[in-house]
Amino acid sequence: MDLMSARPVLLFAHPSMDELAKAIVASCEESKRDPSRLMTPCPSEAEIKRSPIDVESVRQLCHQHRRREVHYKNLGIRWDKFHDGFPNLFIDNVKSVAGKDVLFLASFHSPEVIFEQLSVIYAIPRYLAKSFTVILPYFPTGTMERVDTEGQIATAKTLAQLLSSIPLTGKGPAQVVIFDIHALQERFYFSDFVIPRLESAVSLLKKEMSLLDDIGSVAVAFPDDGAFKRFHSMFEEVSCTIVCTKMRENGTRVVKIKEGDPSDCHVIIVDDLVQTGGTLIECAKVLLEGGAKCVSAYVTHAVFPKNSWTKFTTSEKVTFKNFWITDSVPHALEIAKHPPFKLLSLGSVIADALLSYDLKNM
Repeated sequence: MDLMSARPVLLFAHPSMDELAKAIVASCEESKRDPSRLMTPCPSEAEIKRSPIDVESVRQLCHQHRRREVHYKNLGIRWDKFHDGFPNLFIDNVKSVAGKDVLFLASFHSPEVIFEQLSVIYAIPRYLAKSFTVILPYFPTGTMERVDTEGQIATAKTLAQLLSSIPLTGKGPAQVVIFDIHALQERFYFSDFVIPRLESAVSLLKKEMSLLDDIGSVAVAFPDDGAFKRFHSMFEEVSCTIVCTKMRENGTRVVKIKEGDPSDCHVIIVDDLVQTGGTLIECAKVLLEGGAKCVSAYVTHAVFPKNSWTKFTTSEKVTFKNFWITDSVPHALEIAKHPPFKLLSLGSVIADALLSYDLKNM
């Protein structure tokens, strides 16, 4: 048997995430060609035969350090509907799942697509998948994580419970990989029957920051205390940090600078997500009034309901130099076609997360 052979990992995806799925595969393939991302190479068959080292020990070493291929089954699931609108789903060649490590790239960007994806997610482990990892870049109910008034429903807990119902696999609980969840404590909403892996895409922004011509005058701003608590530790190398806050004056909510000085800085506002964008615009205004020479923004999740992103392309009051977003939601691909938006694909950070564990031949 060829010692270098290894079973591929199967990747399925919701059709809305087809481009991101391809980017993940491309990034995994790139890691094989980039020596800086490769692990210690495994000896060849000939080297093993010439070596006095125990062959079985070398086999085990190779087994631990090889990285495996990802096979994207882009036509592996039929996403049809019955006449009444309910999903009519079918996994082609489903027996190929048995004994395999399986990934599923999901997108819960709309309530209309959650049920059909949960149906597939619940089914795959029952077809004897060896292990199962759900990649859910955007956890959509993350901002409803607490109850401030009796009667409110924390739908973040509800969605976590739904994902916690994924059946066990031969290797145990499924993993659920989420990027820049709104609040880290939401990990405790999941049961012990799944393993939530909370990752971050901020490394994509930091790479972009390193390429800026004015990197020496870059400051990072947070639109509220929540964003500061969530992300400030990721920017310890940035000399100037600014925190904004929301308060009420004469019955009107206003944004003010709580800490830091934006004078003569290129200020980058950082948050996990954006909805209508009103807070970001008000934050940008106060930063410019405070002396910032220009303002950019970064969010991992460009939610933008009802095309609210258009206010950033047409506004004459506040101009953003850059607005970096990721493809955690499908419509980000269209938004990124319009300046000042720039797309940072999650493909590389998802691949890195997988390469750190899932794609080792464990």
